[in-house]
Amino acid sequence: MMPDVDFEEYRPMLLGLAYRLLGSMWDAEDVVQEAWLRWEGTDRSAVREPRAFLLTVVSRLALDQLRSARVRREAYTGPWLPEPVATGDAGPLDTAELRDTMSYATLHMMERLSPPERAVFVLREAFELPYDQIAEIVGSSVANARQMHHRASTRLSQGRDRFSPTNEDHTRLLTKFMEAAGGGDLDALTDLLHEDVVLWNDGGGKVRAALRPIFGRRKVSGFIGGLISRYDFSQARLVEVNGRPALWTRVGGHDQLIALDVRDGRIQELYGLSNPDKLARVRPS
Repeated sequence: MMPDVDFEEYRPMLLGLAYRLLGSMWDAEDVVQEAWLRWEGTDRSAVREPRAFLLTVVSRLALDQLRSARVRREAYTGPWLPEPVATGDAGPLDTAELRDTMSYATLHMMERLSPPERAVFVLREAFELPYDQIAEIVGSSVANARQMHHRASTRLSQGRDRFSPTNEDHTRLLTKFMEAAGGGDLDALTDLLHEDVVLWNDGGGKVRAALRPIFGRRKVSGFIGGLISRYDFSQARLVEVNGRPALWTRVGGHDQLIALDVRDGRIQELYGLSNPDKLARVRPS
């Protein structure tokens, strides 16, 4: 008989899985709680591999949730960005794959994938599940699961550095961004931006924010330049979010988290998150 397994031993891992699939820790917690209820009602003597069993349950629950969430996100006011989490709350990050699939930029890019593609990518990359188990979870053939993983990997690698930027790269650019914007130096700020930079704002309809992404160095620089007088960097600080440094500041009297993605040593993507509902888990103490 299989010895009883404490669900709590698996909870951090399961939360990390559900969060990667959903981009929302609120939703991830709901999914893991539902998985716990199912675990409590399961004849555990019939479960040969508790880890595989729980990964399957959470993945399927998260897939169901993600399909309905995509409909809600299409009606969201402005761009929908993932909910950031403090790195310490992100579950195990002891492999490069676990860290990369938790990064804010990767979570944002995974919104472009279909729910099954996202599940296949996360289960293969972060949790190293075999394709036959992944295929069973998403309800496909093994060959199709392999194809979905290839498509997802290709889409997520487009326009990104071959080698993952380091935390030092992020810290350097965030510090320079803060200094340039705080000093009103628009030329220095522009020089930090990649030619193909994209700026995303998420105010959730609760805080004024750009309702569409802004593309290109000139337009992004002009947009930020128009906000420079509203930035308050006197209380700005670096925080650790999703395994990477991010910048906590205030704009126009509202809290804002600024995260970024790096390409060729410059800022390729800028994420400005002002929706207060999404900032509770990263608010500095």
